[in-house]
Amino acid sequence: MISNLRLQNFRSYKDASFEFEDGVNIIVGPNASGKTNLLEAISYLCKGKSFKSIDEEVILFGEKWARIDGFANSGDRTVKFMCGDNVKKDFNIDGVNHKRLTLQKSIPIVIFEPSHMQLIQGSPEKRRNYIDNLIEQTTIGFSKIRRDYQKTLSQRNQLLKNNINDLKQQFVWNIQLSELGGKIAKERLTLLGQINNSLSLIYSGIANKEHKIELEYMSKSDIENYSSSFLKNLENNYSEDQKRGFTGHGPHRDDIQISINDQSILKAASRGEIRTTLLSLKIYELEAVEEFRQEIPILLLDDVFSELDGLRRKALTKYLKNRQTFITTTDADIVGNNLQISRIIAVNN
Repeated sequence: MISNLRLQNFRSYKDASFEFEDGVNIIVGPNASGKTNLLEAISYLCKGKSFKSIDEEVILFGEKWARIDGFANSGDRTVKFMCGDNVKKDFNIDGVNHKRLTLQKSIPIVIFEPSHMQLIQGSPEKRRNYIDNLIEQTTIGFSKIRRDYQKTLSQRNQLLKNNINDLKQQFVWNIQLSELGGKIAKERLTLLGQINNSLSLIYSGIANKEHKIELEYMSKSDIENYSSSFLKNLENNYSEDQKRGFTGHGPHRDDIQISINDQSILKAASRGEIRTTLLSLKIYELEAVEEFRQEIPILLLDDVFSELDGLRRKALTKYLKNRQTFITTTDADIVGNNLQISRIIAVNN
């Protein structure tokens, strides 16, 4: 758990300190008062990155540095941001410096925030990122594979934009990209299989009626032989990619299709069914992260109670017992009517 936090030059906070309880912590204040900024700081402290923005955006305007200090899991943790050509970020855990937080050094957290409401109906990128972020929390080494893929993709795209037709360079980047892409697709397919084994049961428990929910991986590459199929697509479509200036095939273009009772959720589901599906995914995430880490994750809920009706609020609150939770809201009564509050933190920054 996190017992306290100090923010300096972070977002809207010049210098502010907070104390938390092991239980439900309500962060209440008007819109644009700094509630989400506080959750973002917790995310940095626990897993080393934000759930909403890039590092360059977190330093208070006009300042050269920012700092987050906290006491978490019985140890001191610090995150420092320094301005430069790019913002430099450093971590310190109990006096030991780290350039980045590995999965082993991170504290498990699960985030539920307003943009997740677009997870099902929004762009494929939102679904890809959701799945990849969950894999990062449950698979050692996946974050490096993800970073390496993005770097290799950028290199290949630069080759395309510069209209370079060097066959040797094309071959090198195509091989690297297809190998990394195959690893990403394999991990995604494994996770989707695990989700499909649990999601219908979770959904049916919330809705009090049996439903079949299924996630299917959609790709222009053959998912049974992803690396080799992806490589062929890269080779066969190089000229077309060159005209576009970017790589048109691969894990960065794939999608996840969601169905309810064997029909596309986008065509067949009501607004309530879509929200139940989303809530089911977040509950699955909580359980999966806890099982993998053998540690109860901290839960961050950014103004989602106002987005859920009574049935879904009640379903969510069952999963808040015995875990530290941070909930932002403009109206504490909305949350207080559904669960026992340990601490209320008023912000108006």
